Amino acid sequence: MTKQRVANISRTTRETDIRVKLDLDGSGKSKIDSGVPFMDHMLELFAKHGFFDLEVKAVGDTHIDYHHTMEDLGLVMGEAILEALGDKEGIRRYGTCLLPMDEALAQVVLDLSGRPCLVYDVESPAPMIKDLDCRLFHEFFKALVAKSGVNLHIDLQKGEEVHHAFEAIFKAFAKALDQAVTIDGRVQGVLSTKGSL
Repeated sequence: MTKQRVANISRTTRETDIRVKLDLDGSGKSKIDSGVPFMDHMLELFAKHGFFDLEVKAVGDTHIDYHHTMEDLGLVMGEAILEALGDKEGIRRYGTCLLPMDEALAQVVLDLSGRPCLVYDVESPAPMIKDLDCRLFHEFFKALVAKSGVNLHIDLQKGEEVHHAFEAIFKAFAKALDQAVTIDGRVQGVLSTKGSL
């Protein structure tokens, strides 16, 4: 019987209350209410294009700004990825995707190594998307990497329209992660000469 790779993670502070349910072996279904409308769109894309089932409910101090919510979303998403992966036995471990969205082109390369590292080479075409500071995407991914132990490289190679740029990034992240978490029958144990990830 195949092990279920599902995580239910909650995190409550004085600034945010966040719940995430993630199924790595889903079909792309999502139910997202993060309190940050553009982030809802990005997480829906992430679920759809990665074939992950994802539920997110977040309540935060968005009357101040979106910073705490975006950062804490990254923390909880990262923890959910790590828990859902379990012992990482049989996974491909590495993933890469070069993905276009109209004029934008993003590349995401990752390694589920257990060694957190973020290389974020993104020059946003605009500072804001509506009322969302685009610098907060860096905070989201930095927090996600810290909790998940992923080595994550994000490179926005081209992009003139800010919505297209971040849509390309999130779709590429989804595709790369889907590739890395896929079970490969050739992998015995974990894909490491050390014997652990």
